[in-house]
Amino acid sequence: MIKKRYAKDGSTCTVTFIIQAEQAEDVASAFVAGDFNNWSRTATPMKKTAAGTFEASVKLDAGKEFHFRYLLGEDRWDNDWHADKYVQSVFRDAENSVVIV
Repeated sequence: MIKKRYAKDGSTCTVTFIIQAEQAEDVASAFVAGDFNNWSRTATPMKKTAAGTFEASVKLDAGKEFHFRYLLGEDRWDNDWHADKYVQSVFRDAENSVVIV
C-alpha cells in the first residue's frame, strides 16, 4: 500500500510505503529499495508496527515516477501489492513496482 502526502507548493511528496501484515508473515526485517536510494538494500529500513505491517516514509520530487521493490528478510524481493503500476526490471524474471508522484 502506498500513501502520498504532497507539500503545499506541490514540489515534493512524502510517500509512505506500507507492506501488509499478510505479505510480511514471518519476516523480521524489511527495506524499501528503489531509484530514490540508488537501490540500496539497507538505506531505507522499514519499521514494524504493532499491527504487523512494515512502514517507511520517503520525500520524493513530485512529477516523477520511481521504481522500487521491497526486500523482506535477507533475500526475498517482493512488489507492493498496490503499486501505481508495474514495469519489467532489468532482471528478466522480475517486475518493479512503480510509484507515480
